[in-house]
Amino acid sequence: MRNRLAGACWLLATVSFLVANVVVGLAWDQPRFSWAEHNISDLGNVTCGVWDTSRPRPVCSPWHPAMNAVFVGAGLLLALGALLAHRALRPGRAAAVAVASIVAAGSGYVLAGLHPADVDENPHVLGALLVFAPGNAALLAAALARRSPLPRELRSVSALLGLLGLAATVLFLSRVDAGIGVGGMERVAVFPLFAWVTAAGLRLLWSCRSRPLS
Repeated sequence: MRNRLAGACWLLATVSFLVANVVVGLAWDQPRFSWAEHNISDLGNVTCGVWDTSRPRPVCSPWHPAMNAVFVGAGLLLALGALLAHRALRPGRAAAVAVASIVAAGSGYVLAGLHPADVDENPHVLGALLVFAPGNAALLAAALARRSPLPRELRSVSALLGLLGLAATVLFLSRVDAGIGVGGMERVAVFPLFAWVTAAGLRLLWSCRSRPLS
């Protein structure tokens, strides 16, 4: 039962986050939302105008309450899923680090949703850093969790996604777009965690239909 709930939490977190990114972005009119130009956080900004002195861009998100609610909800689901799945992820220190890091990343989303960037920037930035650093570190920790059945099955995927996410984080913070825009680079930094919890969540749900992870 715990594995089924964990898998459901992680899949719901991914679906809600991705759908909100698309739907809330489509609600933009002046300007149109761009995944290459705009940050994910721009979807949650509560005011309209030119935002960010370091990289000025026009921002106006009519459905910002929905996006901020999804930030909070997805963060809670990520953290809850990790706590519920800790038995499937154990034993070993690396697996424990992976669980704690996913919880930290989930907390980052909650913090970012409760403190939109244009309202309370410092807590929002802290939340973003929790998403970037622990969120991708969790995948590298999972790749090292050789004694744990679930991470062991996803070891290669975990390592690839973690390295990709951390590299993209460095490039994003350095304002290097590599041809996909700074906003695009941010998504490369953020999406690996959701890709991993989707794969892990499906595996957890499948284990409930076949045999328990051991």
